Amino acid sequence: MKPGSTVWARNIIAGVVLTAGPLALAACSGRDVGPEQQVDASGLVQVSPSGGGKVDPSLPVVVTAKDGGRLTDVTVVSDTGRQVAGRLAADGRSWRSTGPLAAGTHYTVKVQAANGDGDGRGGVQKSFTTLAASATLTAAMTPGDKALYGVGEPITVALSQPVHDPAARKVVESALTVRSTPSVTGGWYWVDDKTLHFRPKDYWPVHAVVQASFDLGGAKVQNGLYGGAPTAIAFRTGDRMLALTDAGSDYMTVYRNGQEIRSIPITTGKPGFSTRNGIKVVLEQQQEVFMNSSTVGIAAGSSNAYALDVYWATRVTWSGEYVHAAPWSVGSQGVSNVSHGCTGMSTASAEWFYSTFRRGDLVQVVHSLGHTMEPFGNGFGDWNMSWSDWQKGSALGRTVTTRPADPAAVSGGAGAGISGTGVTASAGYLRPSA
Repeated sequence: MKPGSTVWARNIIAGVVLTAGPLALAACSGRDVGPEQQVDASGLVQVSPSGGGKVDPSLPVVVTAKDGGRLTDVTVVSDTGRQVAGRLAADGRSWRSTGPLAAGTHYTVKVQAANGDGDGRGGVQKSFTTLAASATLTAAMTPGDKALYGVGEPITVALSQPVHDPAARKVVESALTVRSTPSVTGGWYWVDDKTLHFRPKDYWPVHAVVQASFDLGGAKVQNGLYGGAPTAIAFRTGDRMLALTDAGSDYMTVYRNGQEIRSIPITTGKPGFSTRNGIKVVLEQQQEVFMNSSTVGIAAGSSNAYALDVYWATRVTWSGEYVHAAPWSVGSQGVSNVSHGCTGMSTASAEWFYSTFRRGDLVQVVHSLGHTMEPFGNGFGDWNMSWSDWQKGSALGRTVTTRPADPAAVSGGAGAGISGTGVTASAGYLRPSA
């Protein structure tokens, strides 16, 4: 135990028991010492802020011993029970907060001190309130329904205010916590000023419990912006499901935990409408979706026009790529690519796929003439970025090794999680197969 720590401050005088009543001191000093006297400590210490008026939360709390006295214990705690970290000077003469103060919060400072002669000790209590924040930063996190997801599901954070300054981003990222059982190595990536994603280096383990939280404790983020209400999410993972979609052979091979369980004849995007290559994550599923080509710029009445109901639709991009039933193209499935970008299969195969896969499961397209799925903005293409590049997106420049999660965090959650995510499929965002 070294000078400068709060614990050291609390044990600086051997044999002292902190109570609300009179205190006694027994020590070997080479001479007889009578019982330590309880004294009025108000004259032994100076506390800043002093408590007059509202206090700027960016200022530190400073406690100083006077007249040769020394501090033996200092605590600063909010009305919500959050304690502010601090450090005691090596000589025991002063204490200074090292943790942030929250805006709009009432604090109590409790100090124990000994006088310069060493034969008296007492306590003093002060309080103050910090100024309210002009703006607060909160976060919406996904997935937050405690449901079962595939191993490719990233954690997302949508901030209520933009954060561009590198130092402020470090504050935000420091307030994010991820736990999982089993443990993983992962990292945060700043997509833009208001969006962060977290993914493991590899996929989540199968049958894992994952928790994530955001809690700034009211701390200052940047000028005029302080932490708001905390938030937390939890979810589980199922088996590792992968649909390897080969646009060259026109077959999809489905794997569960690395073992092939089915091969399905398919058709993907024809020239000019090629399906994106790369790894995609299931976003939502709907038994029926109406698709209209005019919403994506294909003129009604043209050779590529369509307007029809599509069944057993599993969505993998927000721009409208699905895996779905395409009974009109069964003759081409396993033979050639004739769709407008989706992966089409027989109705029976599409219903099986719909029932087998869930949000967060993986669909990987290879050998297509299309470009590679973008990492962000059109769904979850996070896995198309290399791990080395992903690490560059952290404001703190570090990876995260998760601590164990609490299994109780996912009790009582939504079921299998295979239904829609709450984002309604709109014809204006579809680029479907026909």
